[in-house]
Amino acid sequence: MKEIVLNDCYGGFGLSNEAVMRYAELKGITLYPCIEEFNDEELLKKSSLSLILYSTEPVANEKELSDANLFKEDCIPRDDPCLVQVVKELGDKANTAFSKLKVIEIPDDVAEWEIEEYDGIEWVAEKHRTWGWGI
Repeated sequence: MKEIVLNDCYGGFGLSNEAVMRYAELKGITLYPCIEEFNDEELLKKSSLSLILYSTEPVANEKELSDANLFKEDCIPRDDPCLVQVVKELGDKANTAFSKLKVIEIPDDVAEWEIEEYDGIEWVAEKHRTWGWGI
């Protein structure tokens, strides 16, 4: 079975600071947290904080972030074994104030799948073709 990480509450997919940093550790990536408009180390310890941005190189402030150095957690493939490991290891500590992550399984023979969502609640759907919807 293939394991996939989904968000199971209204809000949307997101990882806590602890989860992002653990993921980076497993992947061998060095990240530099940058709190937008704040300069408080205590905020980095709060797992539900969603204002943290991550750079792949040291920056003085969030204004120095660019597409070239910004780590985007929502670009992590949801079936990434390291992401699955992080969510399993941390449990609720992987969540943000707007996410409740879970690991689901789909059969290995489902070759093409996608994540669909409604108001942030996600599910996996097997890809198929559609014509004329919304016309």
